[in-house]
Amino acid sequence: MASLIALVAGTTLARLAGAAGVSALDGWHPALRVGLALMFVVTGVAHFAPSHRADMIMMVPPGLPRADLLVTLTGVLELVGAVGLLVPATARWAAAGLALLMLAMFPANVSAARRGLTLAGRPVTPLGRRTAAQILFVAVAVSISFGP
Repeated sequence: MASLIALVAGTTLARLAGAAGVSALDGWHPALRVGLALMFVVTGVAHFAPSHRADMIMMVPPGLPRADLLVTLTGVLELVGAVGLLVPATARWAAAGLALLMLAMFPANVSAARRGLTLAGRPVTPLGRRTAAQILFVAVAVSISFGP
């Protein structure tokens, strides 16, 4: 799961940079902001990548209108939120907004798993693993929103 790898790798590298003397990254809270921002860059760009876009449009639950527009809107929100996480003055609000966005988009992941859809030719993440990852992602966003 690319999003989990991006979160863990981004957080780890940012924390190591902080330990090496980059004062803006000296602590877990700023490192988590970088990791979550990287995760949302990866997922946000996927909304527009030719190899993923059609599959993401298919993931939108069938009852919702204009799936293409919803995929575009959520991709833009993810990218704007990623930038917001990197700006200390907006990081809390960006994290809160992204947590809400993840909760709003989760039904698409449930729908995709139940319908046996694929993403870039591979089956979507099974619902149990996706739910666990989603809980982690939302928890990180909430910790940034309410953290120091």
